[in-house]
Amino acid sequence: VQLQASGGGSVQAGDSLRLSCAASGRAVEDYAIAWFRQALGKEREIVAGIARGRSTFYYADSVKGRFTISRGDLKNTYYLQMNGLKPEDTAVYYCAADRAVFGYVPRTEDLYDYWGQGTLVTVSS
Repeated sequence: VQLQASGGGSVQAGDSLRLSCAASGRAVEDYAIAWFRQALGKEREIVAGIARGRSTFYYADSVKGRFTISRGDLKNTYYLQMNGLKPEDTAVYYCAADRAVFGYVPRTEDLYDYWGQGTLVTVSS
């Protein structure tokens, strides 16, 4: 599976951005897809994920109610809609894929087999 993330940029606090993750390769539907982020000097953390079966979602507490992960009409494109952005959301964002069990979103980066390149999101106050 190959992943390509895009859509980052510099915005003001309160603004919105939509990140895209284009997935290609065999049987993408067999993979959980997640967005991670890594802020400068911090560990990479999961932000949101969608499980195999595409009916189970996970959101980190820090983004619940503000971020939404979805699958596009082009089924191998996944989005992270980010609303109400805060300066603490500033990070490099990555999409990742894992051949996880049905209906489960793995929470830790070591479980993910495939990664896209990062896209930088900068939120200024």
